[in-house]
Amino acid sequence: MPQIIDGRAIARQIQDECREKTAALAVRGIVPCLAVVIVGDDPASHIYVRNKKKTCADIGIASLSYELPADTGEAELLSLIGQLNGDGAVTAILVQLPLPAHIDEGRVMAAIDPAKDVDCFHPMNVGKLALGRPAYLPATPAGIVEVLKRSQIAISGSECVIIGRSNIVGKPMALLMLRENATVTVCHTKTVNLAAVCRRADILIVAAGCAKMVTAEYVKEGAVVIDVGMHRGEDGKLCGDVDFDSVAPICSAITPVPGGIGPMTIAMLMSNCLRGYDDLSQMRI
Repeated sequence: MPQIIDGRAIARQIQDECREKTAALAVRGIVPCLAVVIVGDDPASHIYVRNKKKTCADIGIASLSYELPADTGEAELLSLIGQLNGDGAVTAILVQLPLPAHIDEGRVMAAIDPAKDVDCFHPMNVGKLALGRPAYLPATPAGIVEVLKRSQIAISGSECVIIGRSNIVGKPMALLMLRENATVTVCHTKTVNLAAVCRRADILIVAAGCAKMVTAEYVKEGAVVIDVGMHRGEDGKLCGDVDFDSVAPICSAITPVPGGIGPMTIAMLMSNCLRGYDDLSQMRI
């Protein structure tokens, strides 16, 4: 039987560590504050925002929420970000994606102060990530690294295959795995003989956005499989990009959906909100 990696338990460990940090900061009169901006009525986005606010309250991080109507203009959104950039009480800013089509997502991400960009979407932070310099780490890829390390899965020297090349998961995931000394291959819709490439992987990370796409033929015996996908099937149940039932019997470890990588994203966001206070000073990195 494979190791079923419990992302919820690992996320709780990280949140407990964050709670200890905020308690130590509170003694010094320091209260980190996350400002979350959401535009529109996307139900999933509003659920994510509620979960982030709830986790902030549980850990001891102050939070501000700005829920804007879908017809909010780009100029108005940029003005709000400018105000939050200049607010010394706000130490972290997150603009929930996706944004309405009439708003330039790239321009909005670039407007956030890089020192407050806890999602690591600002071009300066993406560049620092590529260069291996200290910066915020994108939450989902960083969460995957933590899941692997805290599950005692060796990354250094392993062959890692990533399915997906998005700016949110695939590309930063490749950079983080390179930083951990894995040999990395990134696959996408134009990859020839995808299943054969995936069968080379010691660690297979699937962020394809296609429900149950990865079946047993994609996975070599004893591989570690990380499923980043989240879908709701016709039966109403949640599933991932990996066909869990066919893959689990042949791998050494696998993340379930739900309860795998999903809980890690918010936990790592909370960790990012405290990243600038690792030395318990008021100086931010």
